[in-house]
Amino acid sequence: MADNLLFLWLAALPLMGSPGPATLSLAGLGSAFGFRVGLPYMFGIIVGTMVVLLMIATGVTTLVLAQPILLAILSGIAGVYILYLAVKIATAPVGQVAATSENAPAFLPGFSLAIANPKAFAAIGAVYSSHSIAPDNLIVDTTCKLLALTVVILVFSVIWLAFGATFSKFLRNPMIGRATNIVFAVMLVLSVGSLWLGK
Repeated sequence: MADNLLFLWLAALPLMGSPGPATLSLAGLGSAFGFRVGLPYMFGIIVGTMVVLLMIATGVTTLVLAQPILLAILSGIAGVYILYLAVKIATAPVGQVAATSENAPAFLPGFSLAIANPKAFAAIGAVYSSHSIAPDNLIVDTTCKLLALTVVILVFSVIWLAFGATFSKFLRNPMIGRATNIVFAVMLVLSVGSLWLGK
C-alpha cells in the first residue's frame, strides 16, 4: 500500500505541479501582490481544485468530458478569465504598494478558475484513474487517493504562491517589478493556448 501511495505521488508531481493556468496565476499573483494578499485567492484555487477532485472521484467528470460543447464552454470561460487576470497582474502596483493592494483577486475568482480549468480535470483525472492504493477495497482506495491528492493540491498551491511572492520581496524597483509582473502575465496568457488546443 505504501508503494502504491508513493507511485501515485510520483505521478501526481509532474502532472499536477507543472505550470498551468492555476499554478501560473498563483505565481503571478504572489509576485504582483505578495504572499499574504494572495492567500484568499490561493484558498479559492485549493477549494476549487478539491471540488474537481471530488467530481472525478464520483464520476461527474465523465459526463462533463462526454459533452464537447460543455468542455468548450469551460475552456472559453477559463481562457477569458485568465486574460483578465493577466491584465490585473501586469498592471498591479509595484514596490511597497503591492503588498497592501486591495485590488488583488480573492477567493471566488480563484475558485472559479479552478473549476473552469480543463488542465485540472485532465491532470487529476489521469492520476486518479490510473493508480490504486488499496485495489481490494474501493472505499479505502477512494479515501486514500482523495487524501493523497489533496495533500498534493495544498503543497503545490503554497509552493507556487510562495515562489511568486519571493520575487515580490526583491522587486521594489518599479521598472524591474513591472517587468516581472508582465513576464508572469505573458506566461499566464500562453497557458490559454493549451486550454483552447485541448492540451
